[in-house]
Amino acid sequence: MNVFDIIGPVMIGPSSSHTAGAARIGKTAALLLDSPAVKADILFHGSFAKTYKGHGTDKAVVGGILGMDPWDSGIRTSLETARETGLSVTIHTGTIDNAHPNTVLITLTDKTGHAISVQGASVGGGNIEITKINGMEVCFTGQHTTLIVTHQDVPGTIADVTGLVAAHQTNICNFRLNRQEKGGTAIMTIEMDSDFDKGLLSKIQALPAVHSAILMKLS
Repeated sequence: MNVFDIIGPVMIGPSSSHTAGAARIGKTAALLLDSPAVKADILFHGSFAKTYKGHGTDKAVVGGILGMDPWDSGIRTSLETARETGLSVTIHTGTIDNAHPNTVLITLTDKTGHAISVQGASVGGGNIEITKINGMEVCFTGQHTTLIVTHQDVPGTIADVTGLVAAHQTNICNFRLNRQEKGGTAIMTIEMDSDFDKGLLSKIQALPAVHSAILMKLS
Protein backbone atom coordinates (compact mmCIF):
# COMPACT_ATOMS: atom_id res chain seq x y z
CA MET A 1 0.00 0.00 0.00
CA ASN A 2 1.22 3.52 -0.79
CA VAL A 3 0.09 6.92 0.45
CA PHE A 4 -2.26 7.37 -2.51
CA ASP A 5 -4.21 4.28 -1.45
CA ILE A 6 -4.94 6.12 1.81
CA ILE A 7 -5.54 9.73 0.78
CA GLY A 8 -6.82 8.96 -2.71
CA PRO A 9 -5.61 9.92 -6.19
CA VAL A 10 -5.18 13.35 -7.73
CA MET A 11 -8.41 13.77 -9.65
CA ILE A 12 -11.40 15.80 -10.70
CA GLY A 13 -14.02 14.88 -8.04
CA PRO A 14 -16.24 13.98 -6.42
CA SER A 15 -15.42 10.27 -6.00
CA SER A 16 -12.27 8.24 -6.53
CA SER A 17 -14.36 5.18 -7.37
CA HIS A 18 -17.02 6.85 -9.48
CA THR A 19 -14.84 9.36 -11.32
CA ALA A 20 -11.10 8.61 -11.12
CA GLY A 21 -11.51 4.85 -11.53
CA ALA A 22 -14.16 5.33 -14.20
CA ALA A 23 -11.85 7.61 -16.20
CA ARG A 24 -9.10 4.98 -16.06
CA ILE A 25 -11.44 2.28 -17.36
CA GLY A 26 -12.48 4.54 -20.23
CA LYS A 27 -8.86 5.30 -21.08
CA THR A 28 -7.99 1.61 -20.97
CA ALA A 29 -10.77 0.83 -23.46
CA ALA A 30 -9.46 3.53 -25.79
CA LEU A 31 -5.90 2.21 -25.58
CA LEU A 32 -7.11 -1.32 -26.34
CA LEU A 33 -9.06 -0.12 -29.39
CA ASP A 34 -5.73 1.36 -30.55
CA SER A 35 -7.39 3.87 -32.90
CA PRO A 36 -9.70 6.88 -32.40
CA ALA A 37 -13.25 5.85 -31.47
CA VAL A 38 -16.22 7.32 -33.34
CA LYS A 39 -18.85 5.45 -31.33
CA ALA A 40 -19.03 4.56 -27.63
CA ASP A 41 -21.72 2.36 -26.11
CA ILE A 42 -21.54 2.51 -22.30
CA LEU A 43 -23.45 0.21 -19.93
CA PHE A 44 -23.40 1.06 -16.21
CA HIS A 45 -24.06 -1.68 -13.65
CA GLY A 46 -24.83 -1.61 -9.93
CA SER A 47 -23.81 1.51 -8.02
CA PHE A 48 -22.57 3.09 -11.25
CA ALA A 49 -26.05 2.67 -12.73
CA LYS A 50 -27.72 4.33 -9.74
CA THR A 51 -25.40 7.31 -9.23
CA TYR A 52 -23.54 7.97 -12.49
CA LYS A 53 -25.24 11.31 -13.17
CA GLY A 54 -24.67 12.74 -9.70
CA HIS A 55 -21.07 11.55 -9.48
CA GLY A 56 -20.15 12.45 -13.05
CA THR A 57 -19.27 8.87 -13.92
CA ASP A 58 -20.55 9.36 -17.46
CA LYS A 59 -18.27 12.39 -17.90
CA ALA A 60 -15.34 10.47 -16.41
CA VAL A 61 -15.72 7.44 -18.67
CA VAL A 62 -16.11 9.59 -21.78
CA GLY A 63 -13.15 11.73 -20.71
CA GLY A 64 -11.06 8.58 -20.40
CA ILE A 65 -12.17 7.43 -23.85
CA LEU A 66 -11.01 10.80 -25.17
CA GLY A 67 -7.60 10.20 -23.58
CA MET A 68 -8.00 12.26 -20.42
CA ASP A 69 -6.42 11.34 -17.09
CA PRO A 70 -8.43 11.49 -13.83
CA TRP A 71 -6.99 14.91 -12.94
CA ASP A 72 -7.78 16.50 -16.31
CA SER A 73 -10.21 19.42 -15.85
CA GLY A 74 -11.57 18.64 -19.32
CA ILE A 75 -13.53 15.77 -17.76
CA ARG A 76 -16.11 18.33 -16.61
CA THR A 77 -17.02 19.08 -20.25
CA SER A 78 -16.15 15.73 -21.82
CA LEU A 79 -19.67 15.06 -23.10
CA GLU A 80 -19.61 18.33 -25.00
CA THR A 81 -16.10 17.60 -26.27
CA ALA A 82 -17.26 14.20 -27.51
CA ARG A 83 -20.01 15.83 -29.56
CA GLU A 84 -17.58 18.41 -30.96
CA THR A 85 -15.05 15.76 -31.99
CA GLY A 86 -17.58 13.40 -33.57
CA LEU A 87 -17.67 10.73 -30.87
CA SER A 88 -21.22 9.38 -30.62
CA VAL A 89 -22.01 8.32 -27.05
CA THR A 90 -24.88 6.08 -25.93
CA ILE A 91 -25.38 5.36 -22.23
CA HIS A 92 -27.47 2.52 -20.76
CA THR A 93 -27.99 1.03 -17.32
CA GLY A 94 -28.47 -2.65 -16.64
CA THR A 95 -27.29 -5.71 -14.77
CA ILE A 96 -24.09 -7.65 -15.45
CA ASP A 97 -23.99 -11.10 -13.86
CA ASN A 98 -21.46 -11.62 -11.05
CA ALA A 99 -19.97 -8.16 -11.52
CA HIS A 100 -18.51 -5.76 -8.96
CA PRO A 101 -21.02 -3.00 -8.03
CA ASN A 102 -18.89 -0.33 -9.73
CA THR A 103 -18.72 -1.96 -13.17
CA VAL A 104 -18.98 -0.51 -16.65
CA LEU A 105 -19.07 -2.30 -19.99
CA ILE A 106 -17.71 -0.13 -22.81
CA THR A 107 -17.95 -0.98 -26.50
CA LEU A 108 -15.90 1.27 -28.78
CA THR A 109 -15.96 1.36 -32.56
CA ASP A 110 -13.55 3.19 -34.87
CA LYS A 111 -14.24 4.64 -38.32
CA THR A 112 -13.31 1.36 -40.06
CA GLY A 113 -15.91 -0.58 -38.05
CA HIS A 114 -13.32 -2.27 -35.84
CA ALA A 115 -14.80 -2.65 -32.35
CA ILE A 116 -13.70 -3.74 -28.91
CA SER A 117 -15.70 -4.48 -25.76
CA VAL A 118 -14.06 -3.85 -22.38
CA GLN A 119 -15.56 -4.59 -18.96
CA GLY A 120 -13.92 -3.06 -15.92
CA ALA A 121 -14.57 -2.38 -12.26
CA SER A 122 -13.53 0.58 -10.13
CA VAL A 123 -12.43 -1.08 -6.90
CA GLY A 124 -11.62 1.93 -4.70
CA GLY A 125 -9.05 4.70 -4.41
CA GLY A 126 -9.05 5.20 -8.17
CA ASN A 127 -7.83 1.63 -8.72
CA ILE A 128 -9.38 -0.55 -11.41
CA GLU A 129 -9.58 -4.14 -12.58
CA ILE A 130 -10.22 -4.97 -16.22
CA THR A 131 -12.22 -8.20 -16.13
CA LYS A 132 -13.29 -8.91 -19.71
CA ILE A 133 -12.16 -8.07 -23.24
CA ASN A 134 -14.57 -9.01 -26.03
CA GLY A 135 -16.43 -11.21 -23.58
CA MET A 136 -13.34 -13.19 -22.58
CA GLU A 137 -12.20 -13.13 -18.96
CA VAL A 138 -8.97 -11.27 -18.22
CA CYS A 139 -7.51 -9.71 -15.10
CA PHE A 140 -5.19 -6.71 -15.03
CA THR A 141 -5.06 -3.38 -13.22
CA GLY A 142 -3.21 -0.97 -15.50
CA GLN A 143 -0.70 -0.27 -12.71
CA HIS A 144 2.05 -2.03 -14.67
CA THR A 145 3.09 -1.96 -18.28
CA THR A 146 0.77 -4.59 -19.76
CA LEU A 147 1.03 -6.60 -22.94
CA ILE A 148 -2.28 -7.95 -24.25
CA VAL A 149 -1.87 -10.64 -26.90
CA THR A 150 -4.85 -12.11 -28.74
CA HIS A 151 -3.85 -15.31 -30.49
CA GLN A 152 -4.84 -18.73 -31.71
CA ASP A 153 -4.65 -21.37 -29.00
CA VAL A 154 -1.97 -23.56 -30.57
CA PRO A 155 1.03 -25.28 -28.95
CA GLY A 156 4.14 -23.17 -28.53
CA THR A 157 2.54 -19.72 -28.67
CA ILE A 158 2.96 -18.97 -24.96
CA ALA A 159 6.59 -20.10 -25.15
CA ASP A 160 7.18 -17.98 -28.25
CA VAL A 161 5.81 -14.82 -26.62
CA THR A 162 7.36 -15.25 -23.18
CA GLY A 163 10.63 -16.36 -24.76
CA LEU A 164 10.85 -13.08 -26.67
CA VAL A 165 10.03 -11.15 -23.50
CA ALA A 166 12.75 -13.00 -21.56
CA ALA A 167 15.29 -12.54 -24.35
CA HIS A 168 14.84 -8.77 -24.04
CA GLN A 169 15.48 -8.91 -20.27
CA THR A 170 11.94 -7.76 -19.49
CA ASN A 171 10.65 -9.00 -16.13
CA ILE A 172 7.13 -10.49 -15.95
CA CYS A 173 5.33 -9.85 -12.66
CA ASN A 174 1.96 -11.36 -13.59
CA PHE A 175 0.71 -13.64 -16.37
CA ARG A 176 -2.79 -14.83 -17.19
CA LEU A 177 -4.20 -16.83 -20.09
CA ASN A 178 -7.86 -17.24 -21.02
CA ARG A 179 -9.33 -19.00 -24.02
CA GLN A 180 -12.75 -19.59 -25.53
CA GLU A 181 -12.07 -23.27 -26.21
CA LYS A 182 -9.18 -25.58 -27.03
CA GLY A 183 -7.73 -24.45 -30.33
CA GLY A 184 -9.87 -21.28 -30.39
CA THR A 185 -9.11 -17.65 -29.67
CA ALA A 186 -7.10 -16.94 -26.52
CA ILE A 187 -5.87 -13.83 -24.72
CA MET A 188 -2.62 -13.49 -22.80
CA THR A 189 -2.25 -10.61 -20.37
CA ILE A 190 1.33 -10.09 -19.30
CA GLU A 191 2.11 -7.46 -16.67
CA MET A 192 5.73 -6.32 -16.44
CA ASP A 193 7.68 -4.31 -13.88
CA SER A 194 10.60 -3.36 -16.11
CA ASP A 195 11.03 -1.40 -19.32
CA PHE A 196 9.61 -2.85 -22.51
CA ASP A 197 11.47 -2.53 -25.81
CA LYS A 198 8.88 -1.45 -28.36
CA GLY A 199 10.87 -3.28 -31.03
CA LEU A 200 9.85 -6.42 -29.16
CA LEU A 201 6.19 -5.60 -29.78
CA SER A 202 6.73 -5.84 -33.55
CA LYS A 203 8.36 -9.25 -33.14
CA ILE A 204 5.41 -10.51 -31.11
CA GLN A 205 2.91 -9.13 -33.63
CA ALA A 206 4.76 -11.03 -36.36
CA LEU A 207 4.38 -14.44 -34.69
CA PRO A 208 2.22 -16.71 -36.88
CA ALA A 209 -0.43 -17.52 -34.26
CA VAL A 210 -0.78 -13.93 -32.99
CA HIS A 211 -3.84 -11.94 -34.11
CA SER A 212 -2.94 -8.72 -32.29
CA ALA A 213 -0.60 -7.44 -29.60
CA ILE A 214 -1.10 -4.17 -27.74
CA LEU A 215 1.21 -2.57 -25.20
CA MET A 216 -0.36 -0.22 -22.68
CA LYS A 217 0.27 1.59 -19.42
CA LEU A 218 -2.03 4.06 -17.73
CA SER A 219 -0.64 7.35 -16.39
